[in-house]
Parts: sequence; C-alpha cells; structure tokens
Amino acid sequence: MLRPILFSIIFLGAIGLFLYSVRNFISYLKLAKPEDRSGNIPQRLSNTINIAFLQTKLLRSKLAGILHLCIYWGFVVLLFVVVESIIEGFFEGFSFAFLGPFYSVLTFLQDFFGALVLVTVLFSLVRRYIGTPERLRVDTSSRKDASFILVMIALVMVTMFGMSVEKILLGQSQGYRPVSEFIAGFFSGGSHAMYEVFFWAHILIVFAFLNYLPYSKHFHVLSSVINTFLSNFRIPYQGITLKPINFEDESITQYGAKDFTDLTWKNILDGYTCTECGRCTSVCPANITGKLLNPKLIVTKIRKRTMNAGPAMVEKEEGVSELQKNLVSDYITPQELWACTTCMACVQECPVMIDHITPIVDMRRNLVMMESDFPPEMNTVFRNMENNESPWAFSAAQRNDWIDELQDELSKEGSPDCLKKVSSMGSADELDVVFWSGCAGAFDKRYRNVTKSFAKLLNKAGVKYGVLGSEEKCTGDPARRLGNEFLAASLIQQNVETLKKYNVKKVVTACPHCMNTLKNEYSAFGIELEVTHHTEFIENLLKEKKLIPTKKLDEKVTFHDSCYLGRYNDVYSSPRNSLKSVPGIDMVEMKRSGDRGLCCGAGGGRMFLEETEGKRVNIERTEEALGTGAKTIASACPFCMTMLTDGIKEKEKSDEVKVKDVAEIVLESL
Repeated sequence: MLRPILFSIIFLGAIGLFLYSVRNFISYLKLAKPEDRSGNIPQRLSNTINIAFLQTKLLRSKLAGILHLCIYWGFVVLLFVVVESIIEGFFEGFSFAFLGPFYSVLTFLQDFFGALVLVTVLFSLVRRYIGTPERLRVDTSSRKDASFILVMIALVMVTMFGMSVEKILLGQSQGYRPVSEFIAGFFSGGSHAMYEVFFWAHILIVFAFLNYLPYSKHFHVLSSVINTFLSNFRIPYQGITLKPINFEDESITQYGAKDFTDLTWKNILDGYTCTECGRCTSVCPANITGKLLNPKLIVTKIRKRTMNAGPAMVEKEEGVSELQKNLVSDYITPQELWACTTCMACVQECPVMIDHITPIVDMRRNLVMMESDFPPEMNTVFRNMENNESPWAFSAAQRNDWIDELQDELSKEGSPDCLKKVSSMGSADELDVVFWSGCAGAFDKRYRNVTKSFAKLLNKAGVKYGVLGSEEKCTGDPARRLGNEFLAASLIQQNVETLKKYNVKKVVTACPHCMNTLKNEYSAFGIELEVTHHTEFIENLLKEKKLIPTKKLDEKVTFHDSCYLGRYNDVYSSPRNSLKSVPGIDMVEMKRSGDRGLCCGAGGGRMFLEETEGKRVNIERTEEALGTGAKTIASACPFCMTMLTDGIKEKEKSDEVKVKDVAEIVLESL
C-alpha cells in the first residue's frame, strides 16, 4: 500500500505545480490586448495537421527537420508508456496488455521510437557543441537549456528501456519488444529492486520535465500546437495584414506598443512558443548583412519582458523597479526595429508560425506617433506624403505625365490606344480593369518606362483599361510599415472614396506593395477589390494568345522575387512563366529564390532610409544575382528594380548587366 500512497502524493504535487505555472502563464496573457482568433476553423485545423503534426516547415531544413520529426513522433508514441507508468503507480502491475494484438504493435512502436529518439537525441546533443549551425551559436543560455532538455529526454528513454529489460528478465513482459529483448540478452536474472529504481526514476524525470517546461523555451512542446492552430496565416499564402487603429476612439491613449501589455495576447503566446531554433535569424536580410536586428531575439525579449514584469503586474505590486522599464528601449532598441524590411522571411521559416512583423510594426507605431523618435530622413518622406500624397516631392498633377508620354508614343507608332481616364467616363463599369500605376510607376523616371511598357502590352492585347491619373494617391504602404498609421489611414480613406466613386472592382498594378495593400488591407477600410499583379495579367494574356512573343532575345536571365509579391501573395510562377514564353530566354535561378528569396532591402519603408550599419542588403542580393552569370536581372517591383540597379552601379557592372521588368522583356519579344 505504501507505493500507491507515495505515488499519489508525488503525482498530485507535480500536476498541481504544473497547473499553478500554467495559471500564471495565462494570467500574463490576460495583461495583453484581446484579439479574436476563433474564425476559419477548417483552415486552422489544416495548418495544425500540416505544420504542427506533419512538421512540414521544419523539413525545409532537411537534417534538423528529420531529427526533430523523429523526436516529436517518438514522444507522441511514447506517451502511451508514460500513461501506462502513471496508472501502474496507482495500480501495481497494470499494463495495456488487455488490448490484445494491438498491445504488441504498441510495444514494438515504443521500442522502435525509443531507440530512434535516443540515437537522435545523442546526435543532437553532440551537434550542439560540434558542427553547430551558425543560427544556434548566438545564445549560450539557449544552448544550456537545450542541452539540459536533451539529457532529460535521453534519461526518459534509458529508464524506459530499463523498465522493459527488467520485466523481460523477470518473465513478466508482454507484447513484442525487440530492442529491449536484444539488450536483455546481455544480462541474466532480473531484479524487482532494479525495476523499482527504473520505475521511480522514469516517473520522477517525466514529472520534473513537465514542470521545467513552463520556464524553458521547450514550453513549445505544449504551446506549438495551440499557437499553430491560432495562427492567422494561410498556407501557401501567408501574408501579414496590419490592423488599422480607430483614431475616432477617444478612449485610446496609446498608439502602437510601448510595452508588452500593448501587444496582443497572441504576440505574448508567440514569445512562449519560440523554440529559439534561429531559423528566422538565419534568413533575415538585416541580420545577414551585419545589422543589430535578430528576429529571434525580438520574440524572446518579448517573453523575457513578460516573465520579468508579469508577476508584479498580476499581483499589482508597487515600487518594483522592473515596472519602471518598458519593452521598447529597455529590452528592444529602436535601432533593431528600424532595420526590419518586413520581408517576412522570418515568418516563412518559423516552424511554429510566429508572427515577428506585427509586433515590430506596432513598436514602430509607438516610436513614430507617441515618441516622435525615428530616423531624420523619415521627416522628408512623411512631409511629402502629407503634401504631395506620395513619398516623392512631385505634385499630384505630374501623375498624368506618363499618360501623356504614352499617348504621344502610341500616336507616333500608329498603335491602338485602349486607355481611358476613369474620370472622363464617370465609372469603371465598362472597363476590363483599372491600371493602378503607383507612385514609382508615375514619378520614377526609370520605372515610368515599365508603366508604359505594360500599358502597351494591354493595348496590343486589346484590353479596355482605365487609369485614375492625378486622382490616384499613395496606397499608404510606406507610411503603414514605417509606423505612421495616422498618415496611412488618411491616404487610404481618400483612395477608398475615389475607388467607390467610380465603382472600381478590378485593379491591376505593377507594384507588389500597392497590390498587397489594395488586395489584403483595404477591406478593413470598407472596400473589396479584385487585385492582380501585372505579371499575373501578362501570363493570362499569353495563355489566351492575346500576346504572342515571336522575337528571339537570346538572353541569360535570372529573376529576383519581390517579398511582397512572393511571400505576401504567393505569386512565384507567373513572372517566370511570362519570361519562359519569350523565345531564346535562358532562365537561371539564384541560390536563394522562390519562397527562399532574399529581400532587396527596400521593404518596410527601408526604400527611403539610409543604410549605415553593416553591409547594404541590396549589395548582398546583387552579388548573388551576378553570381549566376546572367546578363539580365528581371524584376517585378519598382523598389526591387531601384535597389538592384543601384547595386549593379556599385559593383560597376552597368555596361555588362541590365535590370529589366518582366513587362519590358515581354514587350521586346513582340
């Protein structure tokens, strides 16, 4: 009778302590802002199956993914051993043998996965100290934590095999245990005392492991499934949609996030779910090029701040020094926040669906709208957007210049002109689509040629299209990503009014930033639009034989993926298919391409900021493009074209290598 009593005391104590830790954790989540994550259940279940259980994102890194997959599924199977041992603690001699033949299958899987997990854990432990990937070398405290957990897992496996071997030697084993039987062959005679030692060691290690989790990065063992289910990302499209602020709500006294309590509870849960694997850091363009920003540390600093200040806030303690601090500045520096290009590579690689971008932008909002603490060059950008409705110092009237130039060129060429100004028609109802030129497409001298090239393609294909001209304003994307939500909201509302006035439903644009904002973020401001990128539109025209490339170009071309076109909107094949339709094109891919593509450095408003820290991101990307041997770098974004063109000039390759838009290349081949 002593064993059940002693076991009951230990069991209840361990579970009680664990529930106490979880209760504290939940109380910290309640300190943050509320957020509804209850919708879209089918998609959430799909995400959970694919990402949490099948570990598809982990397998993007083959070796580490396979190692983790073995440990994860080993744990799932070995839960039966733990449950069996716990019940045995209350009822001596208990087993699941009453399950009959299924029990033999179960014991075989336990042996198989037990051995697999033990080997994998030992290999992973060695890998932490020998041949360690760069992404795991940054934080030594993380290494110690990981090593401790790996040792704990190894001990769980060793004690499990110890129990199985002793049962075999005592003649009390049931089921099929090939690994245990093999080990038992090296020993003779069992011992009840040794079985008890292994049993208690196994149980105590399991309970210790359970209660260590809430204070370790390995809390993700429990939280990752929940976090994945609650994620708002869709696979394959994973774009992060920034939420607007209701500036008419006078109860709001804090714009953006100054402390962890200004973030949402989901942002805090992200912090507790981070595995500290460093995959986000390994693909971050800012970190790769020597900037202070480390996406992993952004997330772990949110967790650290929560753990440090949460207890005092929950207990409403006063005079605690930690409460005099804030997340921004005391834990995360503005320098880190301004380095982010919002390229979303970190989110793409995160195996547990953490959103790094939203809290970064929220903290930027605090710096801009509450602290007026931002790089000085942003003053010019904001002033231009306020006065000229564009990041550049051009008047709204000059948005018509490219239209006049185009019509002059078409007239000289004797080409048909299908372009209509929507204002002259009073409505977009009779048009196939409205072409949103964007600020760069209207004002930037180089990209204006892209705008006209695409317009000429529409003319050649007989597409009836309209333009807003001077009535078009910046979509608000740069202001939003730079944290000036008030300015962005003002521009968005003006555009929404214009689009509604002309009943615009379908839009095509050559700017992925305009596309993403119009398509994914304008719905929160009262309008639903069907938005297409110009490379998608060109691809469809080619498929429908409305455009037929016949001129052979004989060019070796590499394509640079825009982050806001690819990772935000899952458009990877359309620009490539359009290029491949051109006779003579020899397509070569950069090492980092597709959903692994490297940012050009212009996203998140970085297009308008100086880059003084470390290596310039556009140089890193340009060097990779030049490494392919291509003589033409194709792009599908005005910001990317600018950054790559500057990179080519910096590398003194302007005479040898050209940067062209997909529309320009297709037009050349007609």
